[in-house]
Amino acid sequence: MGFLMTRMDDLQLRLQSLEKEILEELNGLREGQGYHLEGRRVRIQETIRKAHRARRKRVHVWLWEGRLMAYLVSPVIYAGVFPALLLDLFVVIYQFICFPAYGIPRVKRKDYMVMDRRPLPYLNWIEIIGCVYCSYFNGLMAMVSEVAARTEQHFCPIKHALRPKTLHSRYGRFFDYGDMEAYRTRLEAVRHDFADLRVGSAPVGPRP
Repeated sequence: MGFLMTRMDDLQLRLQSLEKEILEELNGLREGQGYHLEGRRVRIQETIRKAHRARRKRVHVWLWEGRLMAYLVSPVIYAGVFPALLLDLFVVIYQFICFPAYGIPRVKRKDYMVMDRRPLPYLNWIEIIGCVYCSYFNGLMAMVSEVAARTEQHFCPIKHALRPKTLHSRYGRFFDYGDMEAYRTRLEAVRHDFADLRVGSAPVGPRP
């Protein structure tokens, strides 16, 4: 059992390292494009800003080139902001009340709510609204998933017999399906195993 746990720990560390490399490779900010980061702010070279602003599609042209069906269904798409705001509010209250009671570290919004597309000068205001909405909604879903993952680690850290389509960031710490002995003897240790979060390292993705 000890060898197995050591092997799993080693695989998880290697996977975390690989995930970080993948995230860095997927980072859309490339050197030489005239964009760079200063902390969490995007800075754009003025020459690039002017060149990209010149390629901005005017709103009336953008609307003319759009499809009628897209305009007809857009109210349904943007109506999702109302349940999203309610969910956001609930998660904020849920974390504020419940997580301290169980000793679970709170999920930081800034790790998931990334709003950095708005400054792009080649986007018109309609495109900016769409980008902000998509960033907010997907960031919210990712944040909610992490909140649920930490909750599940505390209350039911057991892997499924059937492999889910995707795995959340805490899944690798769960007990194997049917491992009653480990569950009964190590439950308290696992449900409080958030040391990796308390040292400031944010989760980078699902574990096996």
